[in-house]
Amino acid sequence: MNTGSDERAEVAVSSDETQTDGAQTDGAQGEQGLGSKAPEFIKARRVLHLSWQVGIFIIGLAVVVLGIIMLPLPGPGWVVIFGGMAIWATEFVWAQLVLRWTKRKVTEAAQRALDPKVRRRNIILTSIGLVIVAAIVAVYVYKFGFEMPWNIKDQ
Repeated sequence: MNTGSDERAEVAVSSDETQTDGAQTDGAQGEQGLGSKAPEFIKARRVLHLSWQVGIFIIGLAVVVLGIIMLPLPGPGWVVIFGGMAIWATEFVWAQLVLRWTKRKVTEAAQRALDPKVRRRNIILTSIGLVIVAAIVAVYVYKFGFEMPWNIKDQ
C-alpha cells in the first residue's frame, strides 16, 4: 500500500485522529495509529510483508465467509464476521476504519437503548406483540384444541 512516503516502517495516521498538541479528538484514548501491525522484521522486507498481507487477507476472508455461512445456520454469525474484520484490521487501514466506525455506532446504539423513553417504548411494543401472539394462540386452541396444524383433518 502506498502511503506517499519511501519509509517502509511509517504508519499512516488519519488527519482527524490527532491534534497539534497530540490529544486525540475522537475520545478514544490509547488507540494505536492506523497501519500494519506486522512485526518489524516482516515490514523490513517488501516481499515478506506482501506475503504476510496476502496470508492475513486469506485467513480473514475464510473467517468472514464462515460467519456469513453461520448467519442462516446456528452459530454466532455476526460475531465471527467481526472477528474476521478484526483479523483484517491487523494489516489493512480500511478494515481498521470500518471497525472504528462500527464500534462508534454500536456504542451510540447502546446509549440510545438505555434512554428511559426508548426503553419504555420498547417494553410497550413488546407487550402489545405478546398480547397479539397470545390472542392468536388462544383462538387456535379454542378452535382446534392442542392438535398440530398438519394433523387437522376437518375445519
